[in-house]
Amino acid sequence: MVPGIGLIIIGDEILSGKRADKHMTKVLELLAARGLRLAWVEYVGDDPVRITACLRAAFASGDIVFSCGGIGATPDDHTRRCAARALDRELALHPEAAALIRERVQDMAREQGLPYEPQRPDNVQRLQMGVFPVGACIIPNPYNKIPGFSCFGKGAGAVHFVPGFPVMAWPMIEWVLERYYAALFHRSPQQERSVRIWGVQESELAPLMERIEREHPRVRTFSLPSVDDPVHGRHIEVGLKGSSDTVAVAWELLQAGLPELGAESRTE
Repeated sequence: MVPGIGLIIIGDEILSGKRADKHMTKVLELLAARGLRLAWVEYVGDDPVRITACLRAAFASGDIVFSCGGIGATPDDHTRRCAARALDRELALHPEAAALIRERVQDMAREQGLPYEPQRPDNVQRLQMGVFPVGACIIPNPYNKIPGFSCFGKGAGAVHFVPGFPVMAWPMIEWVLERYYAALFHRSPQQERSVRIWGVQESELAPLMERIEREHPRVRTFSLPSVDDPVHGRHIEVGLKGSSDTVAVAWELLQAGLPELGAESRTE
């Protein structure tokens, strides 16, 4: 079975509405291109207690989790410390991360025509971005060399930490997928089929949906009612999700059951 895949978005700016989250849509796209799907998403503000609890649950889940945001070096960046607490590990400057950060500082000095001053206070502060939980592995950052990091729990699960900036986060997430999870790609092709129906209430569908999930445990049913659709009016979209082979069999049961309820349907 393919492990669950989760996404954590960290930052007050998302919850306050100052910035709109773009990560979920992109992660869905990156996963779908590889035959994978997102199981859950969680949004957390810049609260160390909540971040730690969220990460502790993520590590305990055994899922593959991507965490976006909060790995900078300013006082409101708590993610690195919270990850260490969630794992009961110490924090330490990662040697490879330190080397990459120093390379970036040298690049910046060269671009500005200034001498490289490694002991300048702001340059020393930048090294904090390479302080990770002990045992972490770096995630290369093709945008500015400042790496993210991966922490692997005791089981199969892991949390991969990337910046909140999409221009950095998205290629780093792709790198993680290709580096660690290529064996999972397209291993369990998923399918979704749905149909629009009229003339029945959502509550009338429940017994049929329960029967399908009971007889086909690997299939998930769903119903999405609409009350004011400008094209289709009041209707319900009912459908199935699961592996291609199981959906095909369960679809026949759904198609046979809907007319018995008096539903008028149109296949999407």
